[in-house]
Amino acid sequence: MELKFNIEGMTCASCQAHVQKAVEKLNGIKKVNVNLLSNSMNVDFDENVLSVEDIISSVEKQGYKASIVDKKENNLVSTKRETKKKKIDLDLIKLIISFVFLIILMYVSMGHMIGLPLPDFLSPKENPLAFAFTQLLLTIPSLIIYAKYFKNGFLRLFKLSPNMDSLIAIGACASLIYGVYAIYQIGYGLSHNIDVLDYTHNLYFESAAMILTLVSLGKYFEGLAKKRTTKAVEKMMDLAPKKAILLINEEEKVVDIEKVKVKDIVVVKKGESIPIDGEIIKGSASIDESTITGESIPAFKKEGDSVYSSTILTSGYILIKALKVGKDTSINTIIELVEQASNSKAPISKLADKVSLYFVPTILLIALATLIGFLSAGYDFELAFNFAISVVVIACPCALGLATPVAIMVATGKGASNGLLIKNAEILEKSHLIKTVVLDKTGTITNGSPTVTDVLYLKQDQKKNIKYYL
Repeated sequence: MELKFNIEGMTCASCQAHVQKAVEKLNGIKKVNVNLLSNSMNVDFDENVLSVEDIISSVEKQGYKASIVDKKENNLVSTKRETKKKKIDLDLIKLIISFVFLIILMYVSMGHMIGLPLPDFLSPKENPLAFAFTQLLLTIPSLIIYAKYFKNGFLRLFKLSPNMDSLIAIGACASLIYGVYAIYQIGYGLSHNIDVLDYTHNLYFESAAMILTLVSLGKYFEGLAKKRTTKAVEKMMDLAPKKAILLINEEEKVVDIEKVKVKDIVVVKKGESIPIDGEIIKGSASIDESTITGESIPAFKKEGDSVYSSTILTSGYILIKALKVGKDTSINTIIELVEQASNSKAPISKLADKVSLYFVPTILLIALATLIGFLSAGYDFELAFNFAISVVVIACPCALGLATPVAIMVATGKGASNGLLIKNAEILEKSHLIKTVVLDKTGTITNGSPTVTDVLYLKQDQKKNIKYYL
């Protein structure tokens, strides 16, 4: 049995790898494919050994949510678009707010280093405590807006399955904690006439805000990329008619496409799209089948001939007995093949998944080794801490597991929009080895419709000024 699940809570390649590993361990699993780009999981399993609840439970134990994809989900394209638009707009608002506070924070923390004017009450020399505390206040909005990184990151860390959010949370939290520690040291130093200049130079509040804001900017761009890559599939979904005309008791009735059942009689008139796969039981027509066959010239169909969904009636009037409806129609089968191709994994993508599974723990160990190494070498804690945090912050490439899936989805989606269906990602990756392409007909590689390119004439009668054209 093969089912598709929606997965909520995945934010990076490590999340994807943890979910895949957790499900693969279950008895009865034949094949698992987790896709970070579409936040989905395809599972082929033995239903006699394993239940759907067991699969969902294994995902939830890793701290994520799983649910079976509704079979009618492809027909809800407009709803999806609205949801995505609202989500992106919300993310953009968060980014704008965060960047406003970040710019002010950077001005306060580093403006004086390049000679920008700063009021005396915020000067690190005149009022170091206010200088440090103001930076803390300017950091708080970013911490509140992007609290999800701390929640998800530490949750994954406590479950011993750290992801990229864990690196972000540790880097930002460590910078924040050290900044608060510096504020206390500044307060203590001022009351005991101790020089606190070093602490004003090593606050790191701007690092915490910068980490959260820039990573979120990257994720926002990833979201835009996801939206663009799914447009081709959405265009194909739009080809499928949303309404149908049923013949009930000799009367025509317009209904939603979901209400059409097998053996219903469907009426299709000139200029309309055929909503189902079926057989003509009355009438004849010329039908543009270019969406299915690629042929630009309309095909003549009569009683007893088969017709396919999304094809267009250019002339005529026919009654069709529905044989395939909903997900079983030709256009929906093609859409499903395109989605399967975009969700499949190329060999290079599988390698990235393996790397990302061990990437975060390795980085944390390297950061810890950096801290211990510099302390052992006699460096003070502040400098050693700075180097350790630098390792954590720099090693946050969430694109590690996204580059290949994005490339595959762009390729399959772009191909589908041009009438080229790619079976799976492995074939796509091997396409660079192709040396010869064999085509069965010229229509396969034309624009889809005939055009006049040249006019030639055989001879010309000079006396009568007549040209005989070919």
